[in-house]
Amino acid sequence: MSCCCDDAKNLQGIFELIDQQPNPELYDKSLIEKAFRLCVEAHSEQKRVSGEPYCMHPIAVSKIVISLGMDTESVAASLLHDVVEDTETTYDDIKSAFGKNVAELVDGVTKLGKIPLESKESVQAENIRKMFIAMSQDIRVIIIKLADRLHNMRTIDAMPEYKQRDKARETLEVFAPIAHRLGIRAVKEELEDLSIMHLDPIAYHEIERSLAIKRDRSENFLAEIQERLKQRVEEYVPGIKIEGRVKSIHGIYRKMYMQGKSIDEIYDIYAVRIITDTVANCYNILGVVHDMARPIPGRFKDYISTPKPNLYQSLHTTVIGREGIPYEVQIRTEEMHRTAEFGIAAHWKYKDGINRSDAKFEDRLLWIRQILDSQREADDAEELVQTIKTDLAPEDVFAVTPKGDVINLPVGSTVIDFAFAIHSAVGTKMTGAKVDGRIVPITHEVRTGELIEIITTNQAGHGPSRDWLNIVKTNQAKTKIRAWFKKERRPENIEEGRSEIEREFSRNNIRLSEEDMQKFLGDIATKMRCNSIDDFYAAVGYGGILLSKIMPRIKDSYTRFVKTEKPLEVSNTTQTRKVSKSSDGVVVEGIDNCLIKLARCCTPIPGDDIIGFITRGHGVSIHKRDCNNVPKDTRTAAEPERWISAYWEAGKTTRFDSTVTILGINRDGMVADLSIMLANLHVSVHAIIAKETKDGNCSIIITIGVESREHLDNVITRIKKLQGVFSVERT
Repeated sequence: MSCCCDDAKNLQGIFELIDQQPNPELYDKSLIEKAFRLCVEAHSEQKRVSGEPYCMHPIAVSKIVISLGMDTESVAASLLHDVVEDTETTYDDIKSAFGKNVAELVDGVTKLGKIPLESKESVQAENIRKMFIAMSQDIRVIIIKLADRLHNMRTIDAMPEYKQRDKARETLEVFAPIAHRLGIRAVKEELEDLSIMHLDPIAYHEIERSLAIKRDRSENFLAEIQERLKQRVEEYVPGIKIEGRVKSIHGIYRKMYMQGKSIDEIYDIYAVRIITDTVANCYNILGVVHDMARPIPGRFKDYISTPKPNLYQSLHTTVIGREGIPYEVQIRTEEMHRTAEFGIAAHWKYKDGINRSDAKFEDRLLWIRQILDSQREADDAEELVQTIKTDLAPEDVFAVTPKGDVINLPVGSTVIDFAFAIHSAVGTKMTGAKVDGRIVPITHEVRTGELIEIITTNQAGHGPSRDWLNIVKTNQAKTKIRAWFKKERRPENIEEGRSEIEREFSRNNIRLSEEDMQKFLGDIATKMRCNSIDDFYAAVGYGGILLSKIMPRIKDSYTRFVKTEKPLEVSNTTQTRKVSKSSDGVVVEGIDNCLIKLARCCTPIPGDDIIGFITRGHGVSIHKRDCNNVPKDTRTAAEPERWISAYWEAGKTTRFDSTVTILGINRDGMVADLSIMLANLHVSVHAIIAKETKDGNCSIIITIGVESREHLDNVITRIKKLQGVFSVERT
């Protein structure tokens, strides 16, 4: 039975596309026809959401795979990529009929079956992890998957609107960055444009209209520029090819809506590519271009001497012609152009398959192995998705080690990320960094062209700080920092995790007897795949388990636990317990009608984990749990009965004084900028003291009025962004 209206016509279309490829003789058309027949038969009773025969989807995917120049096995697998998942055909059936390679390609593209995962994010993460493992064994898996996603995005209008947005977001965050890292430009740009069209249709159509209005002028402008360049450059370098292009809608969108630019402020909206035969001629042509038109300072990039992570190579320069319109000129060789257009697929399109000993090919796969290596050290599969979102970002910066090695990182990466990108040992032994010979703070963001020297120590016991997890940009660095704490600091991790859990439980009003708490924590540890409560504490302590992510589930478990374990006892306790409340919003349990005051030694504010101390004649003094005057274990203190439970009353809004110390460069206007920023945030300032430190910098101690710990954290975050600020700490 056939699912397609005209099987012969569809098969002929596939063969015609094969005949247009550089090496059509390398394809086994009989094997491809066999896969086509099985595809049509297996999907014969199935329809897509749009109502068309389902087999039209794998046929369209196979055509995309062929256009990328992929081989016979890839084409066969693309035709069969859904038969194992959606029909009665099995992996063994594919292996028997088409061989192990095709079967494994199909298996790599096939999503995981119905597995008991707790969230949609977990399912997505596990599917992507499986795909990455398959990629590391055969890179053709992801090329087929990208073709599959591209056709799905082209036909996504038939799906419900909420599914369109979900698919578009996943495409933009996961699949487009992978296409970028593989260097497949056309697929990357179309995936990005289709995603934006469904995520922000108003902006998409606004840009589309702007480009349509300018289309005639743009085409005439590009044609004139190409002719002018060809006439001039041919005098010095004959035999060149010139192409023109307008920037993709997503590329314009990023600059307009994320950088706040108008379409007229985007300098590379028009681009001309000049393709020549040798690297030497690329630099010769650059000189001719700069002689013809005025280059814009700071807009020249040499990706030939410093290739991008996907091995993209080209010279980029932005110039202003006599029309006063800026345009970008890209200069590259023919081989560089093939790599720029087809990325890793160029190996199949222009060569007889892949030679695994090819060093360049192995370099292209290095990032896959790095991601998988970091995931082996991570405890959360969902972190893989976050790694793709950050570490595979389209924009990279390139910095150099003292030995001349080029390190590429996502925009916003710090010198700590740089250290861990060199090697885990360099990161864990890092004590500081020099940029272009000058010592910089560890929060320094790496910029392209910087020469960075990481200062290390061999001192025993030295390692990264937990604060670095809040500083680094790349998930690779975060994973390595957590892995170090997991391995080297178990007792410290357990204590840190126990303290964090106690704080969160207190903040969320989770209170149980010692016996019930151990049982409750044991259940949570089991659910989090930890062998013991101490393992759970340790995982929280080194950051392998993020309490902020699992607290909603813990609160649900607590509600069920209380109902099943202690319904009467909890109810009676609630009815008879004694409490006192202060005007500051503090609730003290076990005592009524008493004076409550905030301790000056630690000045707690809402959001801090607190405890009360019954003073002699002065009521109850409220301290932060981590205050130096509070014993680590109040049960073993000299007078344990004087330490009592306290927490913040929900919904109470009061202003509290909090003091922070700011360290930064001793520059003119620092205090003025700080005051203006706080005024704009409507934060009251009660006291401010500024003085010069011994090292020539400045220290500013400021007391401000805030409403909660979260409010204070937001203010501190804004202060850290001021020019010249090194650190901000609550005191």
